[in-house]
Amino acid sequence: MKLTTTQALVRWMLAQRTELFDGTQAPLFPGVFAIFGHGNVLGLGNALEEVRDRIPVWRGHNEQGMALAAVGIGKATHRRQVGVATSSIGPGALNMITAAGVAHANRLPLLLLPGDTFTGRAPDPVLQQVEHFHDPTATVNDAFRAVSRYFDRITRPEQLLSTLPQVARVLTDPADCGPVTLALPQDVQAESYDFPDALFVPVVHRPLRQRPDLLALAEAASAIRESSRPLLVLGGGVRYSGAAGRALRFAEQHNIPVVETTAGRTLIPHEHPLHAGPLGITGSTSANVLAGEADLVIAVGTRLQDFTTASWTVFSPDAHLLSLNAARFDAVKHGSFALVADADEGLRELTDVLGSWQAPADWSGRAQSERTKWDAHITSLRTPSTALPTYAQVVGVVNDVSEPTDYVMTASGGLPGELIGGWRATGESTMDVEYGFSCMGYELAGAWGAAIAHTQGVVTTLLGDGSYLMLNSELFSAAFAGHGFVAVVCDNDGYAVIHRLQTGQGGAGFNNLYADCTTGHSEPPRTDFAAHAAAMGCAVFPADSLADLEGAYRKAREVAVAEKRPAVVVIRTHPSSWTEAGAWWEVGVPEVSHRSEIAQAREEVLEGKSKQVRYLS
Repeated sequence: MKLTTTQALVRWMLAQRTELFDGTQAPLFPGVFAIFGHGNVLGLGNALEEVRDRIPVWRGHNEQGMALAAVGIGKATHRRQVGVATSSIGPGALNMITAAGVAHANRLPLLLLPGDTFTGRAPDPVLQQVEHFHDPTATVNDAFRAVSRYFDRITRPEQLLSTLPQVARVLTDPADCGPVTLALPQDVQAESYDFPDALFVPVVHRPLRQRPDLLALAEAASAIRESSRPLLVLGGGVRYSGAAGRALRFAEQHNIPVVETTAGRTLIPHEHPLHAGPLGITGSTSANVLAGEADLVIAVGTRLQDFTTASWTVFSPDAHLLSLNAARFDAVKHGSFALVADADEGLRELTDVLGSWQAPADWSGRAQSERTKWDAHITSLRTPSTALPTYAQVVGVVNDVSEPTDYVMTASGGLPGELIGGWRATGESTMDVEYGFSCMGYELAGAWGAAIAHTQGVVTTLLGDGSYLMLNSELFSAAFAGHGFVAVVCDNDGYAVIHRLQTGQGGAGFNNLYADCTTGHSEPPRTDFAAHAAAMGCAVFPADSLADLEGAYRKAREVAVAEKRPAVVVIRTHPSSWTEAGAWWEVGVPEVSHRSEIAQAREEVLEGKSKQVRYLS
């Protein structure tokens, strides 16, 4: 079949199918986000236009934003579908690097198709080409290598025959999942080749279910039997395996308390008696208390990153670590005993080997008793007051109104701590807190992607004024394309959570809150978020107080669904009220400073470091 490089690429994409966790099939690539330029409009653009009735192409208005929307699809579908984004070479391509970083840090699938410079080099240098004096093969797209799980530059059409199977492998592999970048030189996009028909035969990609090594399984079971205070830590790998039910049954059968990581939030019903809450700095004191007393940490589908482990101070130095993970790279971290397996298969076989063994009742009962204390604390934080509404109060209203099939999101600033620590889940895998890369702006762009992928319930994203100003162009993109979600914008006059970190570690308030920034005005201008969102094609529902918020949010939900466009709720919030889990975090406090407050903070850092557990056995 004689086709151009990009025609073949698009036909191959159309042939790729995915099996969802309910056994139904869907396109592996549900759509393409595109901004066309001279580097991709004629090759890839024409190829996509030829099949516009078979795959939707959504026009973006910022390359970073549309690629983040593609990431949002991968998260909302639990890595079973892959968002695609294309741009021209140059600034458009480089704009997508941030989204690649988000996908890489969070182990999410993303296919990026940036244009590239001519391999023939006749137009040399071409528009948007940088020149490396000692390497003429280097282009701006080489910057993607650091944030791609797989990178290739297609310099001959027939190279697709060898690279496309690798593309599919990386995008669907539980252990190796991440962003793929295929750089497409402008001239090569238009060149043709006689591609074999077999390249376009439909392929169904199913979740890989690696089973554990039998000897390792026996040793893991022995370690669990020898423990008296085991703790089950559930991460994103449980979600992507579709193993939430299996994990809950494992905990119930063996009477083991359960805590969740950021990526593992909402895997367990909040009120379940074995649920001790979310773990770590942005988690709960209930989970952290149990973590500090556990003698065996059973980490399933998690790499136990810094925020989850409170910079490795949350566990007892006498605890042992057992890591069940599809990726051996993650399973061996921190001195863990590695049980390399799919979460669902690993837990199933581990249950069979453990048989009727159960943890002591007095230990498992601690989960509910400690979480009850945390719940009471969150309830007190949600209680209305006469001051400006707090993040906890805003989250409480959204939580109370939300339904089990809804999907809630945030990414950066103070709201991750409020959602991770305070949200009470009633639906399974219904939260996306992008806190691997903590990317400001993901809140709106990712919500666009989630709205495309999440077919039940309402998608709600919560964000601060800083994130809104960072990247809001995809509000218009979503409104234009007809994808509805609710955005709750909390205006607290600046980068308030970084101000908290700055002043909390002894520094002076500087360049974060508007009041601490250089300005040429006695009364600096304020952003009218409601007017701006309306100008972007959104429905807008301002809330002047916490009492107004519930009504505004309910109306926004109705409009987002009925009118298929974003509905934005705007509310002023308190700049310095936060939910605290009582955990320590290592940050870089200066050793030398003229401020006594910083010197004191430095002493506290050293004290905290003395409690770090660097290696568990």
